[in-house]
Amino acid sequence: MLPLLLVLFVTAPLIELYLLIKIGAIIGPLTIILLELATAALGGYLLQRQGVSVLMRVQRLMAQGQMPALELLDGALLLIGGVALLLPGLITDVLGMILLIPPLRRLLIRRVVAQMTNTLSGMTVRHTHTRQFIETDYRREPD
Repeated sequence: MLPLLLVLFVTAPLIELYLLIKIGAIIGPLTIILLELATAALGGYLLQRQGVSVLMRVQRLMAQGQMPALELLDGALLLIGGVALLLPGLITDVLGMILLIPPLRRLLIRRVVAQMTNTLSGMTVRHTHTRQFIETDYRREPD
């Protein structure tokens, strides 16, 4: 797991930087900077609007005594999308925009839940409890 994270945190920014330089050379550095600022602003706006909506759904379900599991996943993906848009880079912007589109986010949630359900349904859980009791007399010794 650690090598994968290390590769991700080292190679992803390098790829982002490479793309920013290459595309900036084509469309101009000022255009790429304005594009990054625009996606960050749009992401912040969408995150705020959709975040409030998700929060209201969570509160409504909790008031009805229901567990808002899917809404919490929706909120988590929404947060990841918003953070991705705030990070500089074109790949993170695309990922962030995808996660801020509600139908695509719901599709991803359905796939994740289906995958988790399939994984869990194939598991066998065995519980073995071994308990040992030691009988003794207890008494406190004076100091």
